[in-house]
Amino acid sequence: MTLILAHRGYAAEYPENTLLAFKEAEKAGAEGLELDVQMTKDGELVVIHDEKVDRTTDGTGLVKDYDLKDLKKLDARFKFEALPKKEPIPTLDEVLAWLSGTEMVCNIELKNSIIPYEGMEEKVINMVRAYDLSDRIIISSFNHYSIVNSYLLAPEIEIAPLLSEGLYMPWIYAQSIKAKGFHPHWRAAPDQIVRASLESGIEVRPYTVNKEAELERLFKVNCSAIITDDPAKAKRIRGKINRPE
Repeated sequence: MTLILAHRGYAAEYPENTLLAFKEAEKAGAEGLELDVQMTKDGELVVIHDEKVDRTTDGTGLVKDYDLKDLKKLDARFKFEALPKKEPIPTLDEVLAWLSGTEMVCNIELKNSIIPYEGMEEKVINMVRAYDLSDRIIISSFNHYSIVNSYLLAPEIEIAPLLSEGLYMPWIYAQSIKAKGFHPHWRAAPDQIVRASLESGIEVRPYTVNKEAELERLFKVNCSAIITDDPAKAKRIRGKINRPE
């Protein structure tokens, strides 16, 4: 069965990359999460997509210029002002603590392509190991040097390169860096690429799949997982496709 991974949580209906969005994704039936990690000035791992806080909070400036205590004062509700209470930017520690009480898998994307956060891989790995979650975590990044480094540090934790463009025989590339799968943009995951990869034992988890036609296509081709903003919609479509005649 194609797994449903909630992109930044249930981002279609709740503030992305917040504990609220992650909890609601679980309620909606997602089997896993996708989230993003940046690092604060005092070296703490926080769950936020952008290098700047401007788009998703009421603050301004770079994450790397904030101490955690000041970052925690920001409200990450952004366009969801109708929510009754403030939503803080969570730490990775807080998310993993919650995740350890669920059955969900989690794709941690290292956001170190623009700002090369020193020591990020080690910190993420140590935290994953501390919560005994190594078998439920996938580390991904557009920085492929970083995920190869992650594999060398922790071969027991799965890695997956992110691909924004099509790649010739991506399953061969994945195998060459010891990745068990890869995460392409959905446009870079046509049926023949998905099938060839699966036949080679390499998992394919496209992002960010929100259109009904693309969800249907990827469920029908038995993709390993899809990464979507709307896990409830994805679950409904998967159920329709998998319903016995």
